[in-house]
Amino acid sequence: MAKEWILNSATNRFQLNFKRNVGATSEAIRKCAPKSLDEWQSYYFANVRSETQIADLGKKLYVKITEVLVAEIEDITEEDCINYIKQLVIDRTYDGYVREIKTIYGQLQEIVKEKIEPAPDEWDRLFNVDFFIKINGRYIGLQIKPVSQISSIPEIYKEKDIQQKSHKRFKEEYGGNVFYLFSCQSGDRKIIVNEEVIDEIIDEINRLKSE
Repeated sequence: MAKEWILNSATNRFQLNFKRNVGATSEAIRKCAPKSLDEWQSYYFANVRSETQIADLGKKLYVKITEVLVAEIEDITEEDCINYIKQLVIDRTYDGYVREIKTIYGQLQEIVKEKIEPAPDEWDRLFNVDFFIKINGRYIGLQIKPVSQISSIPEIYKEKDIQQKSHKRFKEEYGGNVFYLFSCQSGDRKIIVNEEVIDEIIDEINRLKSE
């Protein structure tokens, strides 16, 4: 397994499996429609790349592993390893936290001016709730649904209907409704697609505050 991991990592890193090196393999095999491995191999070497060309890529991979990677490994110090682990657990965790704040619930929190917190795992399982807003000892549930495109929203609404019972149980137990937020990638940030739900959440916050 270790050998395969090294071979795979080095091949990907040095792009030896890219189309410019090995050809359009997916297109070629469909065009060939082989009935056996031997038939595919014969077609590939005759029409895509020669056996010599593939062997040369293998030789190049060997040089990359035994010369380039070995030299890089030998250049790594104990201090490099210490600094890397520190960056992993401190810097990158913080960066991830900042990115998280800028995502859907972070945007919503700025709008509604109420703290939004991750729901306990148990709530996810029992009530299909990802986050919550606590108001006067009661809770509003939030479920965030990523959508790759607007056309997929109807399918999620079908799922929402199925989950109505769990959301009803949540309200009976914790006092607040559960709201769906559809999130979609827009450039380098996520946006709330169904913006009308924001007003509904604000109305629910005001209801719980007034009761």
